[in-house]
Amino acid sequence: MTNRLPRYRELPAVAGNPPKTAWGLFGANDNIGMFNLQTPEVVVAAARLVRKGAVFAMNWEQEKPNPPLFGRGKFRHTVFRDIPVGHHGDDCLDNFFTQASSQWDGLTHVGDYEHGFWGGVQNAELRAHPDDHRLGIDHWARRGIAGRAVVLDVARWRAAQGRPLDCDASDAITVADLEGTLQAQRTELKPGDVWILHLGWVEWYERQGPRKRAEMAVTANLRTPGLECSEAMAEWIFDHHPAALCSDNPALEVWPPPNFTDPEGFLHHWIIGRFGMAIGEMFQTTHLASDCAADGVYEGLFVSAPLNIAGGTGSPPNALVIK
Repeated sequence: MTNRLPRYRELPAVAGNPPKTAWGLFGANDNIGMFNLQTPEVVVAAARLVRKGAVFAMNWEQEKPNPPLFGRGKFRHTVFRDIPVGHHGDDCLDNFFTQASSQWDGLTHVGDYEHGFWGGVQNAELRAHPDDHRLGIDHWARRGIAGRAVVLDVARWRAAQGRPLDCDASDAITVADLEGTLQAQRTELKPGDVWILHLGWVEWYERQGPRKRAEMAVTANLRTPGLECSEAMAEWIFDHHPAALCSDNPALEVWPPPNFTDPEGFLHHWIIGRFGMAIGEMFQTTHLASDCAADGVYEGLFVSAPLNIAGGTGSPPNALVIK
């Protein structure tokens, strides 16, 4: 890794690679992407942000949303209590989709549409060789994730501007919205940060009845606020060099995206595929955002332990923010 991180417009054009890609920034065989920026020095600095011992769990209930979104199945949880010796219990999960609730999108969840996953790894190669675990979620799990969390309470800022986010619409969050949020909070971004965007979607979902939830479970009906899909947004994100971007909505970006089959029509193509950044979705940010608004401190220590599943494409985050 070079000492100075390139800006988006400085990313080199390499034959066979997508335009403006960070492939090779951490070597030819990198498996963890921008989590490389969470160096020991970054982790130590983040640990010093713990001042009052307040702990905020980022996992939503595993049963939610219910019904699941994006065609994922509902898991079955069986608890065994018939062990005939003393007091014992065991349980089993069937049909468990690792990205049905709070989740990490790993480096093989979405790649550049034309050129492959992070570093050029091809889907066909992974499909042909099931034991090829390049870019699997297990690489993050074995390393562990720890660094500085930065909360961007976009919901609060937009409401203060008289433009509250509509959680039932494709309400695009612009670069200006993010910059306005940071300025209002007096928050500075640093390389290797984990961004946590609070949009208010989870708490909005909790207020919906069974009929509305069933309607949203049909992907064609789903509309949510999120980051605008544009090169300007991609450039702004890369130039701040976060390790991960997380939110409390289903896709981080506005849903539906402009065009899945256009290399520049889906922000995931840039963030995960070209930049090697993690995406976290449906994080439970409600209590954290409220605490930040109360004490004016929008940063803390972020820790996460994904499931150690070889070759996995995603995982519940098992994440905490500690202030």
